[in-house]
Amino acid sequence: MASRVLVVEDDAGLADLLRRGLDEEGFAVRAVARGGDAVGAAARESPDVLIIDIGLPDADGRDVCQALRAHGISSPVLFLTARDAVTDRLSGFGVGGDDYVTKPFDFNELVARLRALLRRSGVDGVVTVGDLRLDPQSHAATSGERTAPMTPTEFRLLGALASRPNQTLRRLELVRAAWPHGAVVHDNTLDVYVARLRRKLRDLGSSAELRTVHGVGYQLRGSA
Repeated sequence: MASRVLVVEDDAGLADLLRRGLDEEGFAVRAVARGGDAVGAAARESPDVLIIDIGLPDADGRDVCQALRAHGISSPVLFLTARDAVTDRLSGFGVGGDDYVTKPFDFNELVARLRALLRRSGVDGVVTVGDLRLDPQSHAATSGERTAPMTPTEFRLLGALASRPNQTLRRLELVRAAWPHGAVVHDNTLDVYVARLRRKLRDLGSSAELRTVHGVGYQLRGSA
């Protein structure tokens, strides 16, 4: 089944270029021109990935992304931006964005980044560690009858650990797996995300345990 892409872009020419180009690459594309339409469209259609222009006529694209996350929409977001300052990139990641492309951009690079986001978001299928299940379709973890939704970054981080259960993953490996290339990730940022995952595992009542290997990284241990 074709991956579904929601494009949020007010420039009609660029939106049409993206729609036609991505269609030729095998994606199923829907485009809206305003940030106000994006949340409703995403809620109705559950896109696999979104492309959002930061400079929309009715909203800042980062505010749109934040609204998506507040509504529980965890699909990866790739920002289009004319600004390449580190502060602009960090603000995009800070509101739940996953990657960015600076205008003018190379279309092939944009497609490659979309495919990378889709791979990192877990299109390879359900992963099980003990009684813990990670479902890439819902971006959620389940244990028994309990379910915990996750942000894309949380899901990628836990997915990386779950893909190698009972093995220690170094901090740099986890950063590379969970954050896009070029993101500035401080040591305490990874620790904060691990703490969030531990709370969610406790809330699920899962027997899976996220352990710290001091001076090295983390490992996910699960028992049947």
